[in-house]
Parts: sequence; structure tokens; C-alpha cells
Amino acid sequence: MKSYWAKPDEIEKKWYVLDAKGKVLGRMATEIAMTLMGKKKPIYTPSIDTGDFVIVINADKFIVTGAKMDDKMYYRHSGYLGGLKERTLKEQLEKKPEDVIRMAVKNMLPKTKMGRAMISKLKIYTGSEHPHAAQNPEVFEI
Repeated sequence: MKSYWAKPDEIEKKWYVLDAKGKVLGRMATEIAMTLMGKKKPIYTPSIDTGDFVIVINADKFIVTGAKMDDKMYYRHSGYLGGLKERTLKEQLEKKPEDVIRMAVKNMLPKTKMGRAMISKLKIYTGSEHPHAAQNPEVFEI
């Protein structure tokens, strides 16, 4: 019996909408990453992008466990000597709440061209509205 190998033109991409309100960040990011990669589909092929699109609404209303709000740090560098900047999770949520979810998911995806294509299928919004109603997204439950 031969193994099935998906072809790019055979893949049907779906759209899912996920309400992040009250969800734990890490568990939510894991499910999103698996959906973006297509690992939940029976036609999963490692070298082909078989994943679906995910829309996250209420991105600023997720929860974290423990003392991560004050202990978890986000680092960025300006490129100059001594240019390392750091923010706590609480400060990052005040500035850019979408980036917290995006970075959590991005670190779970492959670090290749295909991983960069997968992260572009993730749409994150802080409010409860999104402009993708024409795609008829299904509700994504964790």
C-alpha cells in the first residue's frame, strides 16, 4: 500500500474564528499552531502547507497562569550597542496585545519559508469584530 502525499492543488483551506476571551495563552497558541500547520487533517504532509486560516478575536482578553504577567519578559534589540529593550507581559499587553499571541504561535511553527507562510494565515484582532465575514469562518473550540 502506498502512502498518501498531498498535492498543493488538492488542499481545501477552511477559515476558523477563535474567541480568546478566558482562554489560556499557551494552550490556545498550541491549538492555533497545529491548525495553521494542518496537523489535525488526515492529509497532513510535512513539505506541503496543508493548514487552515485562523482568526483570533478578543486578543487582549486571554489569561495566563501563575505570575507570568510580571515575570514573563519580551525582548527586542535596536541593533545598536546596548540597545536591548525589555517589557513584561503586562506592558506588552498595554502596547501591542496582538503581538503576544502572534509571537507565541510563531515560535511553535517551523523556522523556514513555509513557517513564514503559515504565520501569514493568522489574523488577530483585539475587538470582537473582524472583516472576514465573507469567508464564512467556522467557530473554533479548544
